[in-house]
Amino acid sequence: MNFDRRAVAAPTRELANWIAGLRYEDLPQRTREVVRIAILDTVGAGVYGYSTPWAQMLLAWAKRGAASAGEAHVWGEVQPSLRTADAALVNGTASHAFELDDYHNAKLHPGAVVVPAAIAVAEKLNASGADLVTAIAAGYEVMIRSSLALNPSAARLRGWHLTGVCGPFGAAAACASLLKLNTEQSAWALGLAGTQGAGLWAFNADGTMSKRLHAGKAAHSGVLAAELAQMGFTGPTQIYETEDGGVLKAFSDASDPAPLTQDLGAVYHLDKTSIKPYSCCGSTHSYIDAAFALRKKLGTPWDARRRVRVGTCKVVDVQCGFDYVPSSALNAQMSLRYTVAAALLEGQVLPAQFTDAKLADPAIMALARRIELVPDPELDKLYPQDFAAWVSAEHNGKWERADIMNPTGSIHAPIDARGATEKFRGINPQLDADAIAAAALAIEQHSVREFVGLLGNPESKRAAA
Repeated sequence: MNFDRRAVAAPTRELANWIAGLRYEDLPQRTREVVRIAILDTVGAGVYGYSTPWAQMLLAWAKRGAASAGEAHVWGEVQPSLRTADAALVNGTASHAFELDDYHNAKLHPGAVVVPAAIAVAEKLNASGADLVTAIAAGYEVMIRSSLALNPSAARLRGWHLTGVCGPFGAAAACASLLKLNTEQSAWALGLAGTQGAGLWAFNADGTMSKRLHAGKAAHSGVLAAELAQMGFTGPTQIYETEDGGVLKAFSDASDPAPLTQDLGAVYHLDKTSIKPYSCCGSTHSYIDAAFALRKKLGTPWDARRRVRVGTCKVVDVQCGFDYVPSSALNAQMSLRYTVAAALLEGQVLPAQFTDAKLADPAIMALARRIELVPDPELDKLYPQDFAAWVSAEHNGKWERADIMNPTGSIHAPIDARGATEKFRGINPQLDADAIAAAALAIEQHSVREFVGLLGNPESKRAAA
């Protein structure tokens, strides 16, 4: 890898220099494998999300201003219909549309931002699969490191949704890689991305669609930033570190620039990205695993009269510990009480558990309202490095408890390529999962246009979730 040593005086320029110099050959084999699985997992979530009302609204909006000849596909359609930035917007929103997309313990969703942005630009350029893998690796790494530098828990407790705040950095890095921007242009792209970063957790107050938009808007912002930088449109080259208006100071009271560049190129944080087996907030997944363990231990069907206690750290309590009242699917997907109750009573927490009928199911509602949340300082010490959890239930006069240090799908209990393929098949039965998986998992042997062409399905009439 070729570094321009004159460009590494500050973290923004050091990141830009790394992006500009990154080559496919620099990526460890494990990192390439993680990226291939991320491509498959994200397009699966995106094709599923295509039919949701929020994704369809964004698509209708984007098509109002679409050029007659599209540059990129909306996943699930046969012909390219949108310019790159708008395709990234729609596909990013669709990928985050039903809480099926990947996540990282840095408290963000890199796949729903980076993969749609990179695929849209790669499709326009007719880029190689190897270039796509390189770009996605750059985007994931920059996005994750940006969140780590902010201190994810501190930034989250200020009300920021880090997918929206840090996502533009990741998308811009991926697109800068594909566009072969030099160090100066890549620094501009990061600066233009950072100045667009936003995303507020206010959606949790009433379970609204804005959370879905954050990923799509971050993807759009990153494409716009990189394409403008290529044209010579300048952006702040100290976007992270400058005292007045820099991202680190503006978004967090506990930020530290060190994670931006520490072991850059030697350690890939993206290798620890988690694949979701459940259709809900990643911070609830360990609790679902614990609920399943109790279910297995105490037997089924679950006795809904049992008292249930759930241990929480402060961040999870603030984020997911609200009283459950039926409203939207997102409200239930973010609710610790609902997801644990569904796990105990239903034995699964998949899209089928988030239909209107299930959201208002009297048995699930009753159990959710009775679940007692117990603040646990020991969990605070672990989070977010470990998404640890425990669930306990009263049984024959005693309390039985299940503890989980990290959930299924995490690096500690990973979902491999085969598991990602089965997940794709389960949520998108109308498509040829084997063909799509084969192409994604050997993307270096395919053009991006060839791969995206496999996602079109004009006969699919699947109703919105």
